Amino acid sequence: MSDSLKSRVGRVIAGGIHALLDRIEDQAPDAVMEQSIREADSVINDVRHELGLVSANRHLAQQQHSILNAQHEKLSDQIEQALQQNRDDLATSAVARQLDIEAQIPVLETTLAEYARHESELQGYVAALLAKKREMADALSEFRKSRAAALQQAGGGTSVSADQRMSSVTSAFDRLYERQTGLSGTARTVSLQQAANLKELDDLVRTNKIAERMAQLKAGKA
Repeated sequence: MSDSLKSRVGRVIAGGIHALLDRIEDQAPDAVMEQSIREADSVINDVRHELGLVSANRHLAQQQHSILNAQHEKLSDQIEQALQQNRDDLATSAVARQLDIEAQIPVLETTLAEYARHESELQGYVAALLAKKREMADALSEFRKSRAAALQQAGGGTSVSADQRMSSVTSAFDRLYERQTGLSGTARTVSLQQAANLKELDDLVRTNKIAERMAQLKAGKA
C-alpha cells in the first residue's frame, strides 16, 4: 500500500467524532458530515481496489507454485526411468531442471507469504474503515435527530431555549476538557430550574447558619 493511501486510511480511522464536531461549529453541519462519509467511501473503494490486485497476484503465485511442484514431481519419475534405461544424459538434464525449480520455490513461497500478509492487512483496513463509516453515519443520524428535536422545542418558551443553550455550552466545554486532559468531562445535566432550586437551598442553609450564630451570641450575653 502506498504511503499516501495509508495516510488517508489513518486519517479516516483516527478522526474521532469530537474532531468532526469541532469542524462543524461554524459550517453547514450536514454538508461537512456527509463529506466525511464520502471521503471514507472513497478510501474504502481505493483499498478494496488494491486488495483485489493483491488477491489476484497471490492467486497467480499459487498457481505458479503448484505448477513448479508438479514439474518437480514429474521430473523425479522421468529421472528414474532414464536411469533404468542407462540414459544418464537425459537424467542429468532432468536433475538440472529440478535444481532450478528448487531454487525458485523458496523465493515463490516468500512472495506468497508476503501477498498473504498484505492481503490480510488490507482486509483489516477495509473492516476498520467500514466500522468508522457506520460510526459516522450513526453520528450524522443522531445529529439530525437532535436538531429536529431542538427545532420542535424552540417554540416551548424562553426557559427551554435557555436550557438548550446551556446544554450546548457545557457539552462543548466537556469535549474540550476531555480532549485536553484525557479525563472524563463534567457531564453536567443540571437544568435551569434545578440550578435555581439549588441556589434557593444554598440561601436557606446560609440563613439558618446566620440565625444560629445570632442565637449563640445572644445566649452568651444573657
